[in-house]
Amino acid sequence: MKVCPNCNNNIDDGSVFCVVCGTNVASPQSEPQPEVTYAPPVQPQGTQPVPPNNTQAPSGQQVPPQGVPYYTAQPNAQANPQPVADQFDHTSEFDAKDIADNKLYALLVYLLGILGIIVALLIKNDSPYLKFHINQGIKLTIIEAVVGVATALFCWTCIVPVVGTIALITLTVVQIICIIDVCSGKAKDAPIVRSIKFLD
Repeated sequence: MKVCPNCNNNIDDGSVFCVVCGTNVASPQSEPQPEVTYAPPVQPQGTQPVPPNNTQAPSGQQVPPQGVPYYTAQPNAQANPQPVADQFDHTSEFDAKDIADNKLYALLVYLLGILGIIVALLIKNDSPYLKFHINQGIKLTIIEAVVGVATALFCWTCIVPVVGTIALITLTVVQIICIIDVCSGKAKDAPIVRSIKFLD
């Protein structure tokens, strides 16, 4: 037996209409709704989820509503890399007064070559800062002499004069770099010749 939804009258199971009020009792039953499932939220890279019921948030930020995931960005360890010390810079090893007093004589070492080295040795031979630049100047002078002699001896070849000319130009550039360092009050190993360890 079925019951009429309008008048509550008992109706036979095969009846289509209620015999009392005429209500259609054969309407199809509503199909069950499919169950809806939701995928978990995707966590962005470099973030850390915070439980939704957490009542605390970083300063200046609002707490998300219940059920909404909350993410906080993690600090990047490489955002502020530490500066790397220059292993060829020895400026900190010398006294500031020593540098100021002997900067001119150090310039003569690179400007006048062997003559500047002799003048620096005769005038100021007790300055560690000047001694450092004298050693650099001697290295450059010796290498320039070797390159010049080799170029002169093998001038009849094609490749040696070209290589020797390039080497002499490179050494001139190195001297200019050393002059700039001295004007800045620095004590840096001369590029290229810094690998030569004699007089250190």
